[in-house]
Formats: sequence, structure tokens, C-alpha cells
Amino acid sequence: MLVNPHEKRTCGCGKKGCLEQYSSATGITRMSKEKLEQTDTPSELRQYDHPITGLELFKAYKNNDALAKEIVDTFSSYLGKGLSGGKIIVYPPKNVTYDRSENILIGNVAFYGATGGKAFINGVAGERFCVRNSGAVAVVEGVGDHGCEYMTGGTVVVLGKTGKNFAAGMSGGIAYVLDEDWDFYQRVNKDMVTLESVEHKYDVSLLKDLIREHVEATGSPRGKEILENFGEYLPKFKKVLPHDYDKMLRLIAKMEEKGEDSEQAQIEAFYAMKNGK
Repeated sequence: MLVNPHEKRTCGCGKKGCLEQYSSATGITRMSKEKLEQTDTPSELRQYDHPITGLELFKAYKNNDALAKEIVDTFSSYLGKGLSGGKIIVYPPKNVTYDRSENILIGNVAFYGATGGKAFINGVAGERFCVRNSGAVAVVEGVGDHGCEYMTGGTVVVLGKTGKNFAAGMSGGIAYVLDEDWDFYQRVNKDMVTLESVEHKYDVSLLKDLIREHVEATGSPRGKEILENFGEYLPKFKKVLPHDYDKMLRLIAKMEEKGEDSEQAQIEAFYAMKNGK
């Protein structure tokens, strides 16, 4: 999968800028070698006389090694791109004292083009989180600018603030965003989506279940607080729903009420939308 069109080095597959060149064991080895050669920055990575492994890199990162941090930042910027299954869980060291909901934990463009699977992030994501997501489920505690841009499917839960231009070009999928300061409407791009309260029993159940799964996976203090006071927090959530996607869901529900099974209802709804009915 192409993630960096500006890459000049060739991937093992013969192409350039592939995901495997960054977010892989070989990517870690290559990036570590390049950083060590390009700078004189002191680093515990310099003690090794063999290609750097992921274990060695993250050990140095845990010890606040500046060079290791640069490499991990690059690695994490491509986290989950093209995710098509499985589960990614990210959380900071358990002994940290900072507010996890106000510190960036993963880099930019995480989960770009994801098609399936789940992700639970006990911290804030950088810019363009879940851009072009078409089927993955993700829970995060804040995102930078352009979150859920061009999203076509899947579900995203944001337990904190977003940056500007959220949901620009979003044509499918659903996002649930915690809007404690009641100002989310100022940062969402409303060209293709509407904002609704989370009231339908299906939405309420899904939202609560995903937050519970997030807490079980990451131990999130933020998630725990929301679950323990869910009745108080629920009115503060906004449901972000694309206009056409909303019409499609309503048509599917209508077809199912007529006795169609789920798959057939989706097919009938698609053709009804296509024919402008």
C-alpha cells in the first residue's frame, strides 16, 4: 500500500513509498540505520554492532532516548494504514503522570485507508485520523485537524476534542464525538454531514459497548470515568452522519421492515438510491 509518494528508495516489492518500508521490522532497521548515519546525536542505539531490532528501538524509546523517539514518531505516523483486520491497542506506560487525553500518542494519518479491524488508542491522535477509512472501528481520546476526512465506512469514537475540518468529504460511516464544551459544531465540516444527538437505542448501545471495550483493552481512566457516569456524558456526545449514508440506512431499515433479509435489503436500498427513489 502506497503511504509516501515522495519516497525515493525502492521497496522489496519493487515499488516506492510502501507501508512496509516504514511500519515493519525491516522498516525499523532501515530507519534506525539511516538516523544513526545522518546525525551525531548521542543514543544508546549506537552501542549495537548489528541491525537495530524493534525490541532494542522501543527499549531506547522507553528510556527517553531522543534519536529513538524520532524513529518511533515516524513509525507511528503510519500506524494502522490499510488495516484490514485484527486489533491495534496503544497506550502509554502505566506509570505516566500526564493527562493522557491531552497528549498526542500516535502520529498523523493513522489508519489511513483502513478497511476492517479495530483500534483502541489511550491518548490523542495527530492530524488526518482515519482518513478514507472504509470499515475499521476506532476509539481515540482526541484527534488533530481533518479527522475522518473522506471516510466511507466504519465507526469512530472520539472521547475528547477534535481539530478543525472534521468529517470533510465524509460520505459513509458514523462518528461519535464527545462535545463537552458544546463547540464541536465550529470545527466540523458540515458540507456532507449532519450532527445529531445520540438517542436511538442502537447508537447508545454501540457507543457504550465500544467505550467499554476501549477501557478493557487500554485501562483508559478517561473511558472509565465516562462509563461510570454514562447517563451524564451521553447528552454531550454528537453523532456525525453523512447525508446520503443516513438516507441509505433509513432505506435499509424500511426494506427490512418489509421482510427482506439484511443482505437483500442493502441491495434494494442501493438501487433505490441509484434510481433516485
